[in-house]
Amino acid sequence: MTQLQLPVETDRLVLRIFEKADIEAVMAYHALPEVQRYLDWKARDKVEVVAAVEAMRGQITLQRPGDILSLAVVRKSDDQLIGQVSLRWVDATAGQGEIRFVFSKVYSGQGYATEAVSRLLDVAFDNFGMHRVFARCDARNTRSAKLLNRMGMRLEAHYREHALFQGEWDEELHFAILDREWRRSSKVRELTHRVA
Repeated sequence: MTQLQLPVETDRLVLRIFEKADIEAVMAYHALPEVQRYLDWKARDKVEVVAAVEAMRGQITLQRPGDILSLAVVRKSDDQLIGQVSLRWVDATAGQGEIRFVFSKVYSGQGYATEAVSRLLDVAFDNFGMHRVFARCDARNTRSAKLLNRMGMRLEAHYREHALFQGEWDEELHFAILDREWRRSSKVRELTHRVA
C-alpha cells in the first residue's frame, strides 16, 4: 500500500486530518436526530466527542487490516466542516475495505457527500490497491442508499430485522463495488463530464 498524501481534494472539498478545532462542528452534526438515528453510537457529550476526534486524528493511514483512515470533509469556499468519511482496511488477502460517511443534514442535497465518497473510493482503489469496497447502511436511510447506488455500488444483501438497534429492529443494506467496476464507471463519468 502506498502512503496517501493528505489532504485530498475535490473541486469543492478538502478531505483532511481532523483537528482539535473540529470538536464543536463534529458534536453539532453527530447530535442531530436525523444523523443520530443512523449512527451506531449514542449522542456524545463533549468529553466523548473530544475523545472521538482525538482518535480520528490518529487514523491517518492504512498499514494493516483493522486500520482506519478517517478524514474531515471541509468546504473550500468557507472552510466549514460538513461531515466525515472513513475507509477501514478489512482484509489483506481479499483486498477488501469498508467505507463509512456522516454528513450534517444542513448541507444535504448539494452533492457534497457524493463528491467526498467518490474521492474516497478513488483513494481506496488507486492509493491502497483494494479489490472490493463495501458499505452498510440502515434500510430507512434512503439518502445513503441512493448515494451508494449513484456510486455504482450494487445492493448485495438486505438483512431484515437482524438486530435490535436503539430499541427498534434494524434492517441493514450491504452495498459493494469491485475495483474494475469503479474504474469502468469512472471512465464513463469522465467522458460524460467532457461531453457536458
